[in-house]
Amino acid sequence: MLSQKNIEIVKSTAPILEARGIDITTVFYKNLFTDHPELLHIFNHSNQKQGRQQTALANAVYAAAQNIDQLHTILPVVKQIGHKHRSLGVRAEHYPIVGEHLLRAIKEVLGDAATDSIISAWADAYGVIADAFIGVEKELYKQARSQKAGFADFKPFIVSKKVKESDVITSFYLEPEDGGDVPEYDAGQYISVRLNIPGETYSHIRQYSLSSAHHPNFFRISVKREGKGTVSAYLHDHLKLGDRLEVSAPAGDFVLNQETTPLVLISGGVGITPMMSMLETAYRNQPSRPVSFIHASRNEAVLPFKGEVKRMIQGHDEGKCSFVYGTLALSEDQLEGDGSDYYVCGPVPFMKAVIERLKHLGVPVDRIHYEFFGPGLDLAGVEEVERTHS
Repeated sequence: MLSQKNIEIVKSTAPILEARGIDITTVFYKNLFTDHPELLHIFNHSNQKQGRQQTALANAVYAAAQNIDQLHTILPVVKQIGHKHRSLGVRAEHYPIVGEHLLRAIKEVLGDAATDSIISAWADAYGVIADAFIGVEKELYKQARSQKAGFADFKPFIVSKKVKESDVITSFYLEPEDGGDVPEYDAGQYISVRLNIPGETYSHIRQYSLSSAHHPNFFRISVKREGKGTVSAYLHDHLKLGDRLEVSAPAGDFVLNQETTPLVLISGGVGITPMMSMLETAYRNQPSRPVSFIHASRNEAVLPFKGEVKRMIQGHDEGKCSFVYGTLALSEDQLEGDGSDYYVCGPVPFMKAVIERLKHLGVPVDRIHYEFFGPGLDLAGVEEVERTHS
């Protein structure tokens, strides 16, 4: 429990954290990886190089300072990040290392402005926040391990099938190397894939949405080839049938609800992948639920799953789909009435435009659910959080 004095001190640092947060987190990661290069096996190197992780952490620290007296308000963010940490293999023993280097970075960047009382208050605050993460993640590890066919850490899988879905997206069917089943998962969740790429010093871990409903003996992921993506290029060009890679148990809290309300799935680009799982799952478990599937892509050549979506939709009287090339301009005709649930996934500009349009058309914010790939923004107006999922 934080003292009132330390709460006031931490809250007083919010303005300077807003102004200098990225400076602090840049120094933090530099020192962390210098002292503990083994942690480079966990972190996304591309996000580090592009500064995305530094920005995400800076905003998370700033949000913590603002809300230190009401930490329950950021519990959803803790759970979101906890899912990611569990899928990456982050453990309780990593938190003291992170805390030490965060305090050191604050002192290094702020100099004399980081007084002993500020460092002491932040040390106490970090302890409380770390305990919250550790508690959430302990439960997530337990859930992953205890379910049928479950496992808590990375497990070896083999590539059993590889399918080109479009000019830029390829699906990989992954089966457990031991011949067993895969655990159940919620539509919309993702797995982490860990690769050791020849010529690379450290392991690479990426999160990919599961792009089908649950099947007992395989996971399906569908990967977009990124322009300079080391991992996506390796998967597309070098991963062959029978090749081995390591996979985490499914994670994530962007999941299809079990209501019977009309469902609208809206995606752009590779954001279609979790929607495929939601569409198949909805029709399997809720066959009478009305579903509208709306997807935007640049052109026909980069559009995946068109035939698969149409086959599923055509098998149900309450289903309809729309494929748009270029900018998606939602109209009132595409809304499904009061009580409908809208799931949105895609590039950040696409999602901002779609969510703002939905709100303008009168859709309540609590009926808009979204996921995007990369450390990201809460597009409904909450602070940035660390969510790496690509």
